[in-house]
Amino acid sequence: MSNNYWEDEEDELDTNDSLDGNDLVKKLRKAKRSDEKRIKELSEQLEGFLKEKKESTVRQVLEKKGVNLKAARLIMKDLEDVNEEAVNNWLNDNADLFGIKTSDAPEIDRDNLATLRSQDIITQGAVTPDKAQDIESRLNNASSEEEILSLLRSQQ
Repeated sequence: MSNNYWEDEEDELDTNDSLDGNDLVKKLRKAKRSDEKRIKELSEQLEGFLKEKKESTVRQVLEKKGVNLKAARLIMKDLEDVNEEAVNNWLNDNADLFGIKTSDAPEIDRDNLATLRSQDIITQGAVTPDKAQDIESRLNNASSEEEILSLLRSQQ
């Protein structure tokens, strides 16, 4: 691969009158072929760099998540636009294939879980403001001692 666009210095176009139409066309065609060759080389290099960048991005995300690097082949086939967010989304969607946990749900400490359960048990039987107003109105509307006693028994 050369950095020169012209193979020979003599190939450069002159505006001399010594060139006839045929030579000029030949030189233009030669220059065009040289440019096309250079464009093809640069396009191949660009494709190689883009592929390498995609593979590197996928590899980094997989290593960070602790996923087997063989998954990279599947990810590269499925995703056209590869970036860290897209790879993370793909892993979350396909987590069951690799036996990985998704980071959507935070892990709960066992001590905190026990405390939450005990709070739940205590608050289940608690009287809320709505219940208190209901009890009060039923007490006020009770017409007999028996209604009051049945109301008190139902609250236990």
